[in-house]
Parts: sequence; C-alpha cells; structure tokens
Amino acid sequence: MSTERTLCVANCQFAVGPDVRANGRSMRRLLARARSGGAELVHFPECALSGYAGVDFHSLDGYDWAALALETAALCDEARRHGMWVVFGSMHYLDATHPPTNCLYVLAPDGTLVERYDKRFCTTGEHRYFTPGTHLGLFEAKGVRCGLLICYDVRFPELYRAYVRAGVDLVLHSFYNARKTGPDILTVIMRQSAQVMAATNHVWVSAANASGHYQTWAGAVIRPDGSIEVSHRRNRSGCAIATVDLSREYYDASGPYRARAMDGVLQSVTPADHPRRADRRTF
Repeated sequence: MSTERTLCVANCQFAVGPDVRANGRSMRRLLARARSGGAELVHFPECALSGYAGVDFHSLDGYDWAALALETAALCDEARRHGMWVVFGSMHYLDATHPPTNCLYVLAPDGTLVERYDKRFCTTGEHRYFTPGTHLGLFEAKGVRCGLLICYDVRFPELYRAYVRAGVDLVLHSFYNARKTGPDILTVIMRQSAQVMAATNHVWVSAANASGHYQTWAGAVIRPDGSIEVSHRRNRSGCAIATVDLSREYYDASGPYRARAMDGVLQSVTPADHPRRADRRTF
C-alpha cells in the first residue's frame, strides 16, 4: 500500500467586499479555476464570503444573514460538484445577544461541513464585531493533517506550537490585510511572520490574503523551511497552486531541539552532558 501523502492546494485571493452574493460568485469562479488546475483543496482569505466587519461595513445592524446562509449552501454544492476540499472565511452567527465569530469553515469533497475554526485572538477593534473562539481547528485531507488560523493569530506563536503538538503538517492561515491606502507596517512584517512560523515549526503554511486594492502583501504557499513555494501577484485575483508533498525534505534548523524547547527545556544540552562545564559561566 502506498504511503505517499501529497495534497494539491490552491491558495485563492480576490477583492473581498461587502456584497455576499458577489463574494460567492467570485469564490465559485475561483473554485472552478482551481479544479481545472488540479487542486484538491481550495483555501480562501479571512471573511471571504461574509465580508470583513470594520472595513467592508462598520455595523452588523441589518446584516443579511439569510443571504450568507444561501451562499454558504451554494459553496457546499460547488465543493460536492467538484469533489474538492474548501476552506473559506466567513462569520458564524451565535445568537441575538453575542457578536458572531470570525471563522473558517471546512467543506469536505462531499460538500458536508466537517470543521469550523473561530478566530482565537481578535484585535481590540474587532471585539466590536466578533466573539473570540475557544478551540483549535483540525482536519485531515488525503493523509495531510491540517490546522486553521486567522490573521492576528500569527502574533501568537503558542497557537502554532499547539498545532505542532497535534501533529499538523499544513497550517491554513487566512488573512484580510487589504483595502489600504498604500504600504504599511504589515507590508514589512506580516508575510514574513508567516514564513517564520513555518520555519520555526517546520510546517507548510498556506497564507491566503484578500486582494482588494491596496493589498499590503500577496498570498503565498510557504515551505517548512520558510521559503516561498508559490506566490500571487499583489492586488490580483487568482489561484496560486502548489503541491504539499510530505516526502520532500527541507532544512530544519531547530529540529533537533524543538520538542525539548516546547517541553520547557531551554538549552540544547543538559549540564550532565558536559559535567566539567556545568558550573562555569562563560560568555
């Protein structure tokens, strides 16, 4: 029996906006394009279907939850029709007394919803619109174990470490760093932060970003050594397709001591390994 574990991933970006139906149409077009490119899993940005509260609209009063439900069902139908995994950002309604969550839904190739991840760390401004999540998001596609994160979560390496403990091979990390007036601090640090998370944890990362002008950085699929496997062009809608192949080996600088460090042993060797130097303090 073959033990090959590969997954062809389409990292999709487009100009997410306040019109749920327009977002849905864009996503369905990209799904078809990804399928024609051989993709088995399609990954969309943060709030790709719902629109992003605080930028695309500034109040949830009167939000069209019925339209969101219809477009979600349409995506389920498309996932089933194409036989693909689909991971997409949206909002999850809780109840009349709590704001929704900023979430990622996971659709299996039969169109069923198999996982939902709610953004664990919301920025201070996002607390006006969203309720923070409380759990990790995990699923397996073709033998590749996947974890889910959203935007600001990248600032908390503990979440990546939690996924490493859970045996994750690929982190699907969705962002909305778009509709800016021009380059800013996120241009300098955000994709680079995702690259660092990939390299220090030795996992694949699909960093999917909305592309509405101005997009501060282009979405990409990142290898476990932190280098870029495939990247979008900035401010352009499209699919960046890459094959996650777990048989390929990549440079892993912290590999020999990662588990040790995660267990709180913050040195490469114990004093017992070098007893004559145990009490010496050299700089």
